[in-house]
Amino acid sequence: MTVDQKNWLQSLLTLKGSVIPQIWQRVVIAMIFSAIITIFYKNGFTWINQSALGILIPSVVLGLLLVFRTNTSYDRFWEGRKVVGSTITSSRSLSRQIWVNIPEKNPTDTEEKKAVIQLLVGFLIGTKLHLRSEALDEKLQSVISEHQYLELKEVNHIPLRIAKWIGDYFSKLYDQNYIDSIQLSTYNQTLDSMVKDLGVCERILKTPIPPAYAIHLKHLLFLYCFALPFQLVAQLSWMTIPAVGVISFTLLGIEEIGIEIENPFGYDPNDLPLDQMCDKLLLDIKELFTSDSCKKYSVDVENSPSN
Repeated sequence: MTVDQKNWLQSLLTLKGSVIPQIWQRVVIAMIFSAIITIFYKNGFTWINQSALGILIPSVVLGLLLVFRTNTSYDRFWEGRKVVGSTITSSRSLSRQIWVNIPEKNPTDTEEKKAVIQLLVGFLIGTKLHLRSEALDEKLQSVISEHQYLELKEVNHIPLRIAKWIGDYFSKLYDQNYIDSIQLSTYNQTLDSMVKDLGVCERILKTPIPPAYAIHLKHLLFLYCFALPFQLVAQLSWMTIPAVGVISFTLLGIEEIGIEIENPFGYDPNDLPLDQMCDKLLLDIKELFTSDSCKKYSVDVENSPSN
């Protein structure tokens, strides 16, 4: 495997996406404390050397706790990525089926098809806003009608209301004999899977790591980092300061990574790029509208024997 040395160095030196901005103050505090302990030791307070403190918090135990914390957070991050990706896939599949399979007998049918396909994008945008507890934005307003926008201002669950509108459209098509019962069932199953994915996102968002576990881990990290100078000062002297800095940076960084990816739907540098995902789906829909499916079906209707 060829390694891009330039990109490796850029990753090494960049602060974007790293947890350094979040933890550097804590690392500096630990180093200042270790400097104070070293100064006391150098001035004759030899009793400060307490190597026995190494058994206070076994490093293996702390390491296992950090690994469990990080793995649990990453599981939540990866599950969030999978369900958002599943929503996008379902939206693409459903939009293609609507665009290709729904017949058009008049210009109104074409406009309704475009409107409901844009609602699929609105569902993803609405999901993003719902997960972030944000109000309606211009991007969502651009893919729905003015009447729908005003209605969404009054509801508590934006994506669920959008899903209802899409379901109502399928029921209307069935009542007009535009689709049969099998198509209706297929479309509703895909819509149900999107709503199910929304429920998984809500579960991830509303079921964080138990506070008692997170708090206890912080306590252990605090005790471990501030006990280090007492264990190292006799052997390392002034080198105790950078040694404590490196160890604190490692442990606090691992914990911060777990905290950052625990909720993958926010604005942290390592959270899911939901805004870009919404933009990409909207672009895909616009490209779909450039196909000739509408024209083909319109010509078929005009040239049918009944006409």
